[in-house]
Amino acid sequence: MADDAAAPDGELTESSAAEESSGAVEPESAAKEADTTSDAEAAEKTAEAADERADKSDDKADETEAVDETEAAAETDEPADDGAAPKPPKKPMSHLRLATIAGLVVVLALAGLTGWSGYRGYKAYQGEKQRELFLQVGRQGAINLTTIDWEHAEADVQRVLDSATGTFYDDFQNRSAPFVEVVKQAQSKSVGTISEAGLESASNDEAKVLVAVTVNTSNLGAPQQEPRAWRMRLTVTKVGDDAKVSNVEFVP
Repeated sequence: MADDAAAPDGELTESSAAEESSGAVEPESAAKEADTTSDAEAAEKTAEAADERADKSDDKADETEAVDETEAAAETDEPADDGAAPKPPKKPMSHLRLATIAGLVVVLALAGLTGWSGYRGYKAYQGEKQRELFLQVGRQGAINLTTIDWEHAEADVQRVLDSATGTFYDDFQNRSAPFVEVVKQAQSKSVGTISEAGLESASNDEAKVLVAVTVNTSNLGAPQQEPRAWRMRLTVTKVGDDAKVSNVEFVP
């Protein structure tokens, strides 16, 4: 202060002006600093607000994702038919119904068994009839071959041919004319009697019949002869619904 008093007026004026100028500058600087501080605070608040919004957005996104997962799980757990009421538990089958079903099963089983038994019986019956046919044809074939009378030799030979087939028919037919001539010249007469006959083997279409035959023979030179026993194997073959002799063998 003493210096200011001692200083000339011009200097005092300059000093005062400087002080005033300095005083004027300081408020402007302070205002700028305040503005800067305010801007910084505002920016900081804005950043904080942006962070808060981002956090809220993340939270909402997490909540939305959790809700979606919950809904998806709920949809998965729901039954296929939307709005369909749950099916009530099935009631146990009554004893009467069980007995009825068991009875039906038994009846069906018995019917099947009866049908099968009937079929087996029918096949057995058919097989037995066929074996009887084979045996009868074999027996008759042996009688036809051993019963020849010179007075009606042609008819007897024709009877043999009517009951023959295959190679036996062909062979006997080729020899039938000379055979008839010899029988007539010798005035031969033979009568065969079946002593025993049976099936040696049989299949669906063929059988072999063994026949034991006793033959009484007479001719012009020997009116009375001792009976002779022959054994024959006749092959009988099925021809349509009938059967015929297809081969003849003499068995010792």
